[in-house]
Amino acid sequence: QVQLVESGGGSVQPEGSLELSCTASGSISFFKYYGVGWYRQAPEKQRELVALVPGSISGGNVQYLDSVKDRFAISRDNAKNTVYLRMNSLKPEDTAVYYCNAGQRFLGGVWQTGDYWGQGTQVTVSS
Repeated sequence: QVQLVESGGGSVQPEGSLELSCTASGSISFFKYYGVGWYRQAPEKQRELVALVPGSISGGNVQYLDSVKDRFAISRDNAKNTVYLRMNSLKPEDTAVYYCNAGQRFLGGVWQTGDYWGQGTQVTVSS
């Protein structure tokens, strides 16, 4: 079992920055072995994958949603059991609840969503 806690959300003006954190507890080895993804869900929209970072045995590469590629950066610090999402040049369309997901596996050329989700953190971009 892995428990995930997201933090770092808030309200910012357009072009502002935020850094989200996803910190794991429980089965830390599992957390380190597999990929961790950041997803977001805006009101009345489907949840979408924003960025993903592989684990030590998951396979695959870092992946970004096209609309955030030049603005967001995902990283992981296994010593702190934490995955970060640095978000720069934020736009109103980035407004959403952001979730992290652990246990991602790269199988058959695609990432498979993991079984563990955090509770989400709200990001609001507005002037």
